[in-house]
Amino acid sequence: MATIQIPDALLVKNYIDGDENALSILIKKHQSKIYGFIYSKMPDRDVADDIFQDTFIKVIKTLKSNSYNEEGKFLPWVMRISHNLIVDHFRKNKKMPMLRETEEFSVFSVLRDNSMNIESRIITDAIEQDLQKIILELPDDQKEVLMMRIYQDLSFNEIAELTGVSINTALGRMRYALMNLRKIIEKNKIILTN
Repeated sequence: MATIQIPDALLVKNYIDGDENALSILIKKHQSKIYGFIYSKMPDRDVADDIFQDTFIKVIKTLKSNSYNEEGKFLPWVMRISHNLIVDHFRKNKKMPMLRETEEFSVFSVLRDNSMNIESRIITDAIEQDLQKIILELPDDQKEVLMMRIYQDLSFNEIAELTGVSINTALGRMRYALMNLRKIIEKNKIILTN
């Protein structure tokens, strides 16, 4: 029997109804996509393995507690869980990765010079901390898109898929996030240069 063809929603229902095998089918069906996503953000294989396991521990807890209500969108839901665990990992280790300079918000380019002396590094660290505080003032949906785009280097397609919105909504949230950041910076007369 081609178990791969069973819809996710039915497998989830079967698992909730007590069929333990349904979960292993779901994991096998999606593991390369989920693990590939985690590994692309977390190239340390041990950490990626841990996050993959933690993702499914969270999936199991949620399904067992009957609080799953994603209406058949199992894969995007699991991807969001793994994304959140990756963000948590970086927060705990205090090293959100700055993966690339973008045209979207020039202030991030201030934080990239590897040849800085100690004084410049201290100033840059202070700028980054100020920036992090400003980002926290944004509405959650805008903050989420900004963090995914700038700190995790996700494409707008990936952001749209992970957050369950259209690509235009993701782009709009980014635009509003940047506009709001500029307003907050101007209002508080924050100088983001060294």
